[in-house]
Amino acid sequence: MSLRLRLAPTLTTVAIVLTCLGLGVWQLERLQWKQGLIAEREAALAGPPVALPRTPAEARGLAFRRVVAEGVFLHDKEIFLGATSPRGGGAGFEVLTPLREADGRIVFVNRGFLPTQLKDPNPRRAGQIEGTVRVTGWLRLPPEERPTRFLPDNRADINYWFWIDLPAMAAVDGLDSVAPFYIEADATPNPGGWPLGKAAAVELTNNHLQYAITWFSLAVGMVVVYIVSQSQGRRSV
Repeated sequence: MSLRLRLAPTLTTVAIVLTCLGLGVWQLERLQWKQGLIAEREAALAGPPVALPRTPAEARGLAFRRVVAEGVFLHDKEIFLGATSPRGGGAGFEVLTPLREADGRIVFVNRGFLPTQLKDPNPRRAGQIEGTVRVTGWLRLPPEERPTRFLPDNRADINYWFWIDLPAMAAVDGLDSVAPFYIEADATPNPGGWPLGKAAAVELTNNHLQYAITWFSLAVGMVVVYIVSQSQGRRSV
């Protein structure tokens, strides 16, 4: 007995299977791209420190590169970015401190994490380093806009920030000649232990292989469902 295929289910199944296969292949292509990007960032993070860029174009080419800077911290103009502790998830802040270079340019430095009770600088005066300092870390480019619409608005009025907005931070601090990038300080200990710097991280998720497997599995599942349904339809004739 020949199998008499019904047109509508057949066309629907073919369309769905081809779509799933196409999405699976696309995820494999994304996997290769993401692996290359991760390798590129890992190499940049591990490289020797370089001098800070002077132009926005140079900064884009040095994103995630290890950099070194010298200047004087403006501790009275600290910016507090809401964060959780890298040591266990307790609430606190990442503190961004303007660094004034010898030529007057300002570079914000994310010096690391502070627990909530240390927002007041008095208990951590040892970490308020005076005079010319040498900072090593990684060059980071701020987001051009709010990273996600689910983030609340920054509260400049109470110095509580949810995302890095360098122009707004510079305006609040009354600073000019601010670099369009910031430095994420490395884990070199600060006097008194605070702020707490952090080790470099690529910060890129890579779930494309799982996504590809999911799409291919859906394609196979759709074929199985189609065969079973067609077989049942044939037996009922």
